[in-house]
Amino acid sequence: MDILMALFPLIALIVVGFALKRTEFLSEGFWGNSEKLNYYILFPVLLFLNISKVELNLETVSSLLTVLIVVTLVVAVFLWILKRIYHIPTERFGVYVQSQLRFNTYIGLSLLAMLFGSPGMQMFSMVIAVAIPLVNIISVLSFSTVSIATLRKTFIAIIKNPLILACIVGVLFNVLNINLFLGLDNLLKLFAAMSLPLGLLSVGAALQFNQIKTDITRLSINVFARLLFMPLFTYAICLLFGLTQFETTVLITYFALPTASASYILTKVYQGDDRLMAAVISLQTIFFILTYPLLMEILF
Repeated sequence: MDILMALFPLIALIVVGFALKRTEFLSEGFWGNSEKLNYYILFPVLLFLNISKVELNLETVSSLLTVLIVVTLVVAVFLWILKRIYHIPTERFGVYVQSQLRFNTYIGLSLLAMLFGSPGMQMFSMVIAVAIPLVNIISVLSFSTVSIATLRKTFIAIIKNPLILACIVGVLFNVLNINLFLGLDNLLKLFAAMSLPLGLLSVGAALQFNQIKTDITRLSINVFARLLFMPLFTYAICLLFGLTQFETTVLITYFALPTASASYILTKVYQGDDRLMAAVISLQTIFFILTYPLLMEILF
C-alpha cells in the first residue's frame, strides 16, 4: 500500500501532463521552454542541494556505485554480443541500449523522496552523479563507431552537461564542508521544489502512443527486460556484494525505472529509429506503474 500511495502523485502528474499536451491547453512552446528551464537550472539545483548535503560514507557509497557500474557494464556487453549474433542494425541497436540503460531521473527522485524522504533523494543523487556520464557514453557509442573522434566529442558533451556539473560542484561543497548562507540556501530550495513536478508533467507530455502499431512481441520483450529482468539481476548482484536493504532498494528502483524521455532526442540526433524509441518510452512508462509495486512485493 505504501508503494501505491507513493506512486499515486507521480502517476497523477504524468497523466495531467499527457492531458495538457493532448488538449493543447498549453501552447507547444511551453513544453520546450519548461524542459529547457528544468534541464539547465531547476534540476541541476536539485542535484546540487542533495549531493552537497548527503552524509558521505565512503564504504557504503563505494559498494553501491560498484554494483551500479558492474550491472551497467555487464548488460552493455551482453547487448553488444546480441548485436553481433543477430546483426542488429545500428539505428535499432541504439534504441535497445538506451531502453535498457538510461533512466527517468524525475520519476526516480520523486519516488524515493516519497518512500524515504531526504536520505532517499540524496542516495539516488549520488547514483545519478555516476550513472549520467556512464550511460551517456555507452548510449552515444551504441549509435556510432568507436573512435578517438567519437570519444572526444562525447567527452566534451558530458563535461558540459549541466547535471554533471551540478553533481561535481555538489561533491566539492560536500567534501570541503562549504555551507551557503541561509537566504541563498532557501532560494535554491524553492528552485529545486519546482523541478520534479515540472519534470513529471513533461514526462506525461512526451508520451506518444500513436507510435505503437507493429511488432508488439519485440516491444514486449524490450519493456519487460528493462522493468523486470534488470531489477531482478541487480537484486542478485546486491546480495552478492552484501548491500543493505535501503541500498538495495535504491539500486533496484534505479534499474526498474522506465528509460529517459530524452532518449527520443538522442535517437533523432543520431538518426536512429525514433518511432521505435517513442513506443518504448511510452510503454515502459505505463508498465512501470504495474511492475514496480510487483517487484517491491516480491523482493521485500
